[in-house]
Amino acid sequence: MAAFSETQRQQFLADKHVAILSVAAADGRPPASVPMWYGYTPGGNILVNTGVNARKTRLIQQAGAVTLAVQREEPPYQYVVVEGTVVDTVTPAPLDVREAIAIRYLGEEGGRAFVQSMADQPGILFTIRPDRWITADFSDEL
Repeated sequence: MAAFSETQRQQFLADKHVAILSVAAADGRPPASVPMWYGYTPGGNILVNTGVNARKTRLIQQAGAVTLAVQREEPPYQYVVVEGTVVDTVTPAPLDVREAIAIRYLGEEGGRAFVQSMADQPGILFTIRPDRWITADFSDEL
């Protein structure tokens, strides 16, 4: 197993993956972990858009930090885990950012339609600064 270089890990995170976002739960329960769409440009911050009234929203606001894990689910197995600090919160989430994230996963037409279908549900945008990276690349083990 090898670790990614900085450039490789940033590109891997920028590629289209569904992330598992984990955040501490203050009520004695284990950390909350949920699949999430996200936006990321190499060298930048991670953008996560979610519903204002979601449990994960309250937990992110309380904790101020999250862990995001993304993986390649077929050989060669690879993953990037990012521990990050919430550096900005915007409510309502800007339409252009909501659309950009949805388009990343559903394509132009599907992404816009998805955001339009959620127009009556207020969103919140979290900006997360990557603080610590953990990576693995099992390509050399095939």
